[in-house]
Amino acid sequence: MRSTLSGFGEGLLITGRERNDVVLLHADMVDAEVIAPFSLEFPERTINCGVSEQDMVITAAGLSLGGKIPVAVSYSAFLTARSFDQIRTCLAIPGLQAVLVGTHSGLSAGEEGATQQMNQDVALMRSLPGMSVMVPSDYPSSSFMAGIACGHPGPVYLRLGRDEIPDIGILDESEMRIGGGRALAEGDGVTICACGIMVHEAMKAAAILSQQGINAEVIDCFSLKPLPSQLILASLRRTGCCVVAEEHNIIGGLGEAVAALSASENPVPVRCVAVSDRYGQSGTPSELQEYYGLTFREIVGESAQVWSMRRR
Repeated sequence: MRSTLSGFGEGLLITGRERNDVVLLHADMVDAEVIAPFSLEFPERTINCGVSEQDMVITAAGLSLGGKIPVAVSYSAFLTARSFDQIRTCLAIPGLQAVLVGTHSGLSAGEEGATQQMNQDVALMRSLPGMSVMVPSDYPSSSFMAGIACGHPGPVYLRLGRDEIPDIGILDESEMRIGGGRALAEGDGVTICACGIMVHEAMKAAAILSQQGINAEVIDCFSLKPLPSQLILASLRRTGCCVVAEEHNIIGGLGEAVAALSASENPVPVRCVAVSDRYGQSGTPSELQEYYGLTFREIVGESAQVWSMRRR
């Protein structure tokens, strides 16, 4: 059981050893597992910007203009919401190369409550033209994405959680790219598109659905922008229906992206398992998942309903 935070920390260290132009910036997260490996080995390439995410983003823009690859890390709530103007103006509009890493995303901030939890970050980042958005589902994929993000010529947002979760399986590095996705289970009954921790819930749901005679195809949509459109559409043509599962507000996330893709290219019934337009509250991440209906049980229920309406 490992977190995507620690996975990215390992991947950033590996990338830093391969490229001396990578510079880490963080908002006073000195001992965080996401930055500690890199900062301990490369203190001369690590900048503590203090609790000042807006200044950190502007500094990242300056470093990018100077030929460096800045990796800016903070809680997703503060990095994306507090610094949205700076991200839009200084990074996205000029299309600068930079990696933005939002930690403690979704409900993973747990007991820290609604202000620290962030279920709107994907919506904010997806709205910016030229911004790529990636959400790893386990430690290995998060580690590998560090190198992918640092090699991308434009701005990239990575969404990480602190929950320790199991590895999904053997990583096929050929599938890991911006705009990519991976089919974890094949089936012709229902397509389940998921990202982040909800990929694990989707796999549990698929096992239960198979016992009910519904063969689910599970797609890890780790690239939310751009979407793995062809992979999703090919699956929709086979199954004729879709359920989307995400640890994010139902507005502006993966669900809306998949529904829009389906509506324009291959209309099929689409249902979403997501936070139903509400703010977070204090509780353990597992308690909050149950409270907001982000478990395999909801995926199974929605899959059974959408399966009865499928179009092929």
